[in-house]
Amino acid sequence: MNDVPSPAIATSGLTKRFGSQVAVDGIDLVVPQGAVYGFLGPNGSGKTTSIRMLLGLVLPTAGSLRVLGEPQPNLTAALPRVGALVEGPAFHPYLTGRANLRRLDSADRYADPASAKQRIDAALDRVGLLAAAGKRFRAYSLGMRQRLAIAGALLTPKELLVLDEPTNGLDPQGTREVRHLVSSLADDGTTVLVSSHLLSEIEQMCTHIGVMHVGRMLKQGTVAEVTRGTRPLARLRTHDPVAAAEVLRGLGLGKVRVDGHTVLGELGAVAAEKVVAACVHAGIAVTGFSVDAASLEDTFVALTGEGFNVSG
Repeated sequence: MNDVPSPAIATSGLTKRFGSQVAVDGIDLVVPQGAVYGFLGPNGSGKTTSIRMLLGLVLPTAGSLRVLGEPQPNLTAALPRVGALVEGPAFHPYLTGRANLRRLDSADRYADPASAKQRIDAALDRVGLLAAAGKRFRAYSLGMRQRLAIAGALLTPKELLVLDEPTNGLDPQGTREVRHLVSSLADDGTTVLVSSHLLSEIEQMCTHIGVMHVGRMLKQGTVAEVTRGTRPLARLRTHDPVAAAEVLRGLGLGKVRVDGHTVLGELGAVAAEKVVAACVHAGIAVTGFSVDAASLEDTFVALTGEGFNVSG
């Protein structure tokens, strides 16, 4: 008996062409239920187009998709259980936060008008804006505006939340606010798909990751699965970096390079303890040594052979 729940989102060969341009090229996206899935890639990599197909805003050119168990021809049956924030919040600047949500709620044909006040206050409280509900939107900080947009997506209970670049343009405080909110929503059982080009944010908040590049899905899985296979980086400090770099190359480290008094190289199969021992044996004084675990940036570079901002 198979007790594994079906994915919250599953696509097969999902493709979108605009004329001769292929924006999304046959991706197989799998978002497990209860996951915080980081949809990662540079601007222009196809993330937003993919999200628009998942929400029924544009039709695929080819392939298939399921959202909360519903196939693409029947997406309208799933969408009342999906909250979304795509390309930033759009609210009336002269209205208060509460009034903006009231207008948004009144446009939802699935929402019960009799419970509007209770649901609006609950959504504001959920994102930490209840005390600022009477402020006009134009007085909100960027972080508050993003949180209000997320509150708008939570006016009725949601099983899936789709956030496209939720921390774009935010200062560090606003970014932390959104990150903590996403984590708390996931703790309550909501599946969250977060699209972003910010590797550090994805690495901090997500349980699963999909790496997009020029319309293609390069790799996906848990954070550990995605970064597995990327070689850890040895970082050695010395006053004789050129000689140390030759020792590291002789040991078999890959992509050895010098940065000031620091020598960096991919360990591969070389044991970390051999690096310092070999340098000392060669008469090179070592002032510092560390091994950096593979980061998402390392993984992206390993997958594409390019820096992260190549598709922006």
